[in-house]
Amino acid sequence: QVQLTESGGGWVRPGGSLRLSCAASGRTVSTLNMAWFRQPPGKEREFVAALKRSGGMTNAAESVKGRFTIFRDNGKNTAYLQMNGLETEDTATYYCAAGGGNPISSSLRLPSLYEYWGQGTQVTVSS
Repeated sequence: QVQLTESGGGWVRPGGSLRLSCAASGRTVSTLNMAWFRQPPGKEREFVAALKRSGGMTNAAESVKGRFTIFRDNGKNTAYLQMNGLETEDTATYYCAAGGGNPISSSLRLPSLYEYWGQGTQVTVSS
């Protein structure tokens, strides 16, 4: 059984940065497709970014391209979401997700691909 624990959320002013962490146990992150989703207040959960387990392919939502980066540290068995240039629209609860398989790039955006989910961490961007 894989367990995911997010951390790193908090409050930041527009233009600021945060790094979210997703520590995994039960399986190494290098064998998992890793992703971040978010749920803004009053809205549906949406895809943010994903990292394929083999080859390092990434996929990111248009709204965060150029600002957010997903990466992993195999030695720490942790995936990260580096968020720069934060905007008020980025305010949401952020969820880490992980799953197996060998999906094509577009499938990395699908929540159904991911078997394991963290509890979420809150990110608030405001002045």
